[in-house]
Amino acid sequence: MNTQAMTVEATPSLVRITHIVYALHAVGLALGAFGAASVIGSFLFGWPSIIAVILNYVYRGDARGSWLESHFDWQIRTFWYALAWALLVALVSIPLALVIIGFGTWMIGMALLGLWAVYRIVRGWLRLNAHRAMPA
Repeated sequence: MNTQAMTVEATPSLVRITHIVYALHAVGLALGAFGAASVIGSFLFGWPSIIAVILNYVYRGDARGSWLESHFDWQIRTFWYALAWALLVALVSIPLALVIIGFGTWMIGMALLGLWAVYRIVRGWLRLNAHRAMPA
């Protein structure tokens, strides 16, 4: 996203919403890390992340043209890419479970996906705190 093309000023309330969305995603990840669910399972199917994605879509139009637009796109892509990759890991691992190796591919795939989701949320939140747009 070209930051020179940004014409709309980000309002403080929209910055706050963006922080809230990152916080909700972080809570979803933490619940998976410290609870009974998996990190990625909690991120994709837990209430905090589902509420976060809904907020993303509700406020996305308000962010158009501002530097926050890239954060909304980043957050939305993080959620949907994680879901797509989780489905891919499942599609590969379930048939392989018949020959035992699928359990390993499932655990490794989900662990890597969880780390990727943590990286995306941390990186985005740090850039938001620095008032910087996300790269395209």
